[in-house]
Amino acid sequence: MDEAIAGLESRLSEGLPEVRPRPPLSERDALLITYGNTFSAPGEAPLATLRRFLRDHVGSAISLVHLLPIFPYSSDDGFSVVNYREVNHELGNWDNIVAIGAEYGLALDLVLNHCSRSHLWFQDYIRGEAPGRDYFVEADPDDPRLALVTRPRNSPLLTPVEVRDQGSRWVWTTFSADQVDLNFANPAVLLEFVDILLDYIRHGARIVRLDAVAYLWKKLGTPCINLPETHAVVKCLRLVVDAVAPGTQLLTETNVPQAENLSYFGDGDEAHLIYQFSLAPLLLHALTLGRTSALRTWASAVPAPPPGASYVNFTASHDGVGLRPLEGLVSEADRDALLRRMRERGGYVSMRRLPDGRDSPYELNISYFSALGGDDGEVAQLARFLLAQTVALSLQGVPALYVQSLIATESDLLGVERTGQTRAINRRRWDYGELSGLLAREGSVQARCLSEIVRRLKLRQAHRAFHPEAAQQILDSDDGVFAVLRTPRPVDRGVSMPVLCLFNFTPEVREVDIGAVCDDNGRQSVVDLIGNRRLACPRRMIRLPAYASMWIKAV
Repeated sequence: MDEAIAGLESRLSEGLPEVRPRPPLSERDALLITYGNTFSAPGEAPLATLRRFLRDHVGSAISLVHLLPIFPYSSDDGFSVVNYREVNHELGNWDNIVAIGAEYGLALDLVLNHCSRSHLWFQDYIRGEAPGRDYFVEADPDDPRLALVTRPRNSPLLTPVEVRDQGSRWVWTTFSADQVDLNFANPAVLLEFVDILLDYIRHGARIVRLDAVAYLWKKLGTPCINLPETHAVVKCLRLVVDAVAPGTQLLTETNVPQAENLSYFGDGDEAHLIYQFSLAPLLLHALTLGRTSALRTWASAVPAPPPGASYVNFTASHDGVGLRPLEGLVSEADRDALLRRMRERGGYVSMRRLPDGRDSPYELNISYFSALGGDDGEVAQLARFLLAQTVALSLQGVPALYVQSLIATESDLLGVERTGQTRAINRRRWDYGELSGLLAREGSVQARCLSEIVRRLKLRQAHRAFHPEAAQQILDSDDGVFAVLRTPRPVDRGVSMPVLCLFNFTPEVREVDIGAVCDDNGRQSVVDLIGNRRLACPRRMIRLPAYASMWIKAV
């Protein structure tokens, strides 16, 4: 340990990046999640095409761009990293990254649980050479303690490899045979990733996402997930970023049940940002079954984050919709009913292996827009979809939107067929000319979706009730309705009013009490910010159309 501390001090003293303190997050912030090659155009680096999309169609509606792994890789669309310090030449170069970072806050992935089998570290390992020979985790496949390990997949936990002069060895591979887990019990591995973290900060990263961090530490005889040593590593990285780049934030990716997920705030000394993983499946559950009781119960129990920390609210990402975050929130019968509906809409369900050898649903693979389809046509589908996105814009925290959701992308079944990977269903790669034509076509679902989400993002920016630290209250409401009151921080009161966020998850008109922003006699004038209209509220009641979203404010 003394050696590790000395090595850390040396790296920090020799390689401090010159970074101005970042401003705190506010209601003006929203995150866009995208691959670097989501869009392509002839003769142009995909990262340059992405920058063109942002300039042409998104502008100031978002403030942060999360670029999914931009590095050379061997599989898993970038998450099997071959070189952590180079930009994949098929995407562009560091100049392209810096150009995006000059216009938007930059979020980059630190894929620290594992690296590619093609990484030089692993090539060292199979040759028995330093430093990589000590960078990976070995285990005996016959060790009964392996049965205790929590699995996110149903693929083998260990993979055999031939090591020079040692013969066959078994290495730990949590996610796939091409993704070999790194040994953080070796201080040199931690120091490598401190260097890489500093390099990302030098290149402009304002947020660093710690991919799959929950599985980081291996200790036989335990589940090997969320271990105290893992939390210690997160605390160490937090100390580094707070020391060298104040305002740079760590975002932990821990797709686990709610209590485990929240543990990564620590005592306010671990993650700055945590994903609300339960939100995406709960919204699908509510919109599919027309019941909001589970969503309301969950949201009511979400604690305020520690000072200076926040949640990231999202509905879709490059991964599927996690199902473990539903544990304890909905019944197995409801979960299975949801999965049946999703399969009917063309979705897939990925499985994980339980300690008793059975497989259990782990992740739903479908585009979020396709997931909210139905027999009632595209207008109702778009209304449901916009409702889901607007809930994410309304809750306490920072909203994050997946690029495919901005443009109402349907499930890419051809992508699944081409790659053999079910996650490809929500990773469509667009020809930019084709997409531009769709966005220019008046009335296309892509144009309607993009323009409306951009409009709502800009509306949100204008109201301090949506500041990440503004108070949130989940109001009692009839099942099928979801009501959230956002109240500005004390420092903002007088310049901003509370906003009542209302959502109808059913196909019928519902009457809703808006007493939270209307006087007792219903005489006070109110406005629906989303609909841009004044509303009469006799008896403090308003009519909420099918699948409607409203932001109500007194005027």
